[in-house]
Amino acid sequence: MTEDSTRPQTPGSPGSATPPVEEPTAPTGPLPPPADQSGPATVSPTGQATGTPQEKMAQAGSFLTTAHGARLKDSDHSLRAGERGPTLLQDHHFREKISHFDHERIPERVVHARGAGAHGVFRGYGTAARISQAGLFAKDQETEVFVRFSTVLGSRGSADLARDTRGFATKFYTDEGTWDLVGNNMPVFFIQDAIKFPDIIHAGKPHPDREIPQAQSAHDTFWDFVSLHTEAQHHTIWNMSDRGIPRSFRMMEGFGIHTFRLIAADGSTVLVKFHWKPRLGVHSVIWEEALATNGADPDFHRRDLADAIEAGAHPEWELGVQVFEDTEDQMFAGIDLLDPTKIVPEELVPVEPIGRMTLNRNPSNFFAETEQVAFNPNNLIPGIDVTNDPLLQGRLFSYLDTQITRLGGPNWNQLPINRPHAEVNDMLRDGMHQTAVHSGVAPYRPNSLDGGNPFETPDGSRPFIDHPAPVPASVKERALAATFDDHFSQARLFYRSLTEVEREHTAQAYTFELGKCFEQNIRERQLRNLGAIDPALAQAVADGLGLPVPEPAEAPADVEPSPALSQLGRTWPLDGRLVGLVVGPDVDGEQLAAAIAEIAGAGLVPLVIAPSGGPVAGQQSQRTYLTAASIDLDAILVASAVPPAPDAAPGLDAKAGAPGPETVDPRVTKLLGEVWRHSKAIAAFGAGEEVLRAGGYLDGTGVVTGSSGQEAGRNLLTLMPGHRVWERFPTTGRLAAS
Repeated sequence: MTEDSTRPQTPGSPGSATPPVEEPTAPTGPLPPPADQSGPATVSPTGQATGTPQEKMAQAGSFLTTAHGARLKDSDHSLRAGERGPTLLQDHHFREKISHFDHERIPERVVHARGAGAHGVFRGYGTAARISQAGLFAKDQETEVFVRFSTVLGSRGSADLARDTRGFATKFYTDEGTWDLVGNNMPVFFIQDAIKFPDIIHAGKPHPDREIPQAQSAHDTFWDFVSLHTEAQHHTIWNMSDRGIPRSFRMMEGFGIHTFRLIAADGSTVLVKFHWKPRLGVHSVIWEEALATNGADPDFHRRDLADAIEAGAHPEWELGVQVFEDTEDQMFAGIDLLDPTKIVPEELVPVEPIGRMTLNRNPSNFFAETEQVAFNPNNLIPGIDVTNDPLLQGRLFSYLDTQITRLGGPNWNQLPINRPHAEVNDMLRDGMHQTAVHSGVAPYRPNSLDGGNPFETPDGSRPFIDHPAPVPASVKERALAATFDDHFSQARLFYRSLTEVEREHTAQAYTFELGKCFEQNIRERQLRNLGAIDPALAQAVADGLGLPVPEPAEAPADVEPSPALSQLGRTWPLDGRLVGLVVGPDVDGEQLAAAIAEIAGAGLVPLVIAPSGGPVAGQQSQRTYLTAASIDLDAILVASAVPPAPDAAPGLDAKAGAPGPETVDPRVTKLLGEVWRHSKAIAAFGAGEEVLRAGGYLDGTGVVTGSSGQEAGRNLLTLMPGHRVWERFPTTGRLAAS
């Protein structure tokens, strides 16, 4: 049955046309990609717009061919000596097909291997003109972008909802060159000096003897490292907080981590920290959801991003900067701005918005775009420069170096997704996978044989200039400034800025992770560090581990909380949120349609959950009692009675063996229990109220009803802007603010 065309299209269609039941036999050309997808801009290897339609970059023709264009009659049988004889070496098609398949994989990233990406546009506000000459910040200037989100530790095949830091890397294709802002969803990093980067990653990766655990920090080597390298404590507590298990890429903040230098048109400079602020707010799942999601839908974050874009709920972020005076000591309020383990609270220096990014197109080919995209902090444009942050300085080498192995040579920047959208005349020649066909005979300068081309850029033509920052008299040494020595005060600042709900989740995470460590000495060492962050936190974790609380590594610092660090206490837009409408066979079609219209009209995606697939009361079922789970939903509305379906038998679905009211399908009973435990909003109307009453939920916190489908839908929407109904479960009081 065709869905109502006025409703947002339910996302997830694998192609751009509905496939027939029978195998197609009439030759046709390749189908276009779905409307939400596009490939990279069609520019030449030297950054020139070609005007080539994107479909000309994909496969062509109606008939199967070799890689060299010869048409083929049969691709299902090898060439052999007789029907039962050996395959012949002469079979060029077999050799080409198998050889190419054998080489389809490229080395995965050592870190950030698991990722998802999207195309979009950045629009400048013009508010940064006073501090940077960069053209992309000019008022209403639009710049194409590609963003890649990722986990850090896991392999390409790992699950999306591991407790981990998320990469948030943005490639701006400006007309002055490519700028890569390569950040994370956390504003600090584990280490202060890039020379330790191999060490922290070796510690976080699976143990080298057994190659387990995958995509987890809950093991001895990780906690051995971070408990000994106490500079890691600040980043670690961010990981242990709800920030480590985000609800969606669309609901993550992004941070440039380092301090950068912006250069204005008059040559004046400021120091800045970059922040991405999501329009939908910053939200997370709870730990039970994360565990269930990794088993039931390990592609959850990838799917969520792609589905939201396909449904028209385009994710948006505002780019902002904290601005600091570019002083000789590069300090602010006692905080060393070159220390990547430190933040400056937004209450001290507010974030100033300078532009907005909207992701509005999915990639048309994951490998060609999301996998082959390569970010590089060296990619800078006039008006943006780096500082002497020792972690950033090492990244400037490492990112460039790693692409040569991963992407097969020095010409990785010529891959379509990496090509600049500005003219390139770099005098770089040859090398593996060179796709530009350069002309001329003199790729050096000065020259006279090529007419002197290329010329150095005069000041009036906006060259990139490395800012002539003064370098104080010094000696060569392996050391950091004494201002880097404070390893605990900001970890304490972060913890004290959390609400009690968030503190309890953080304590649970530490207890879980340390409980997975085999060595008790490692647990005790980390408990000493927690004592320096907060005594009550250390006590709660020690109680969970069954250990006494050791003396803290140092006395907790006296810090002022930063409310901006908490995810809770505000309301946010609901674009793209998922609402499950649970129906039985006797649902009132008119009332169901009214509830769907109310929810869809507010920009959310309604999903009908029915006893079986197919049409129900004039609507299409998107989930069944067998497939529905709380992890798929942000809220639920029960629209009718839901008696046990014919397949409600443990032999057909183990969930049907759960105890519960005889009048309710046991899978729905389980679903409601999950939604309740996960503090999600619940609504019902009509006979659906009796379903909630039977489960004991009707009078609970965060549960609403309505006299009609429309009213129930409207009432449900009032509960959702805060993301969860946190007040449903009282906190223990053990970790209350003191």
